[in-house]
Amino acid sequence: MKALFYGTPAVAVPYLELLARRAELVAVVTQPDRPAGRGLELRPSPVKAKALELGLAVLQPEKPSEIVARLAGLKPDLAVVVAYGRILKRDALLVPRLGSLNVHFSLLPRYRGAAPVQWSLIRGETKTGVTLFWLDEGMDTGPVFLQREQAIDPEDDARTLMEKLQALGVVLLGEALDEIEAGRLPRREQSGEPSAAPLLRSLDARLEVDRPAIELHNRVRGLALGPKPYLELRAGAGLTRLIVLKTKIGAGPGDEKAPPGAILRVDPGAGFLLKCRTSCLWLLSVQPEGKKPVTAANFLNGLRLGAGDFLPLCL
Repeated sequence: MKALFYGTPAVAVPYLELLARRAELVAVVTQPDRPAGRGLELRPSPVKAKALELGLAVLQPEKPSEIVARLAGLKPDLAVVVAYGRILKRDALLVPRLGSLNVHFSLLPRYRGAAPVQWSLIRGETKTGVTLFWLDEGMDTGPVFLQREQAIDPEDDARTLMEKLQALGVVLLGEALDEIEAGRLPRREQSGEPSAAPLLRSLDARLEVDRPAIELHNRVRGLALGPKPYLELRAGAGLTRLIVLKTKIGAGPGDEKAPPGAILRVDPGAGFLLKCRTSCLWLLSVQPEGKKPVTAANFLNGLRLGAGDFLPLCL
């Protein structure tokens, strides 16, 4: 079986490796080299680096439509798409004889879009999964090939959950290739209530203490891979950001009567308990803007604040 692979970041590399073992990979399509680091030198994507290591042909168009004729000349049977970062339009979708199979890290139609892992955590879901589906011209709307659930542990954040889903997806892709080789190509229409998982913006990372503590905790978990969640603090005549790296739900004495922003308790070896709209939240690890991460207790000590004081929040 001749195959194309579309992918860009590190999460896509294990899928490339699997496909290279199981099929004749006629080309790997990835995004162009981008400036990175302090020197802004052009760097290849992780997928390109692995493809070159494997001796595979690499194509890097700004738009997939630019190379449709070239891809069609390769006569691929199948395309596999994993976090490519570009939308494949009708002309590109028509190139592979069997179709284009996309690996998506949610239980479609839930969390269609660019950030399904992040939004599933932000919304407090207790389960998610991986869906392999046939691409059409919609946004993650095509028929399902295979789908499998993955429990979300209370301690999971975007990093740990992505690792679990990446491993599960590789297993599913192997099963899908078995099915295709046996001549079985299921196409089951998506069922259920759709929800969106758009690309996260800086505004989505702002933490508001006038919200329930569980919402802030879930947002911190969901943004472990960025953009970094932050509290906005007053600093002299201006504002500064306090990046919040790790939290846990807590409870404090008399916390129901305290207003949001009150510091209820301080653990010198770890963090401090902050009152939110409902319940309260332990801030354990933080990073002042432009500085290194510290324990939240050390940060508070630097401000000469303690239990009974208020964090200088910009509300």
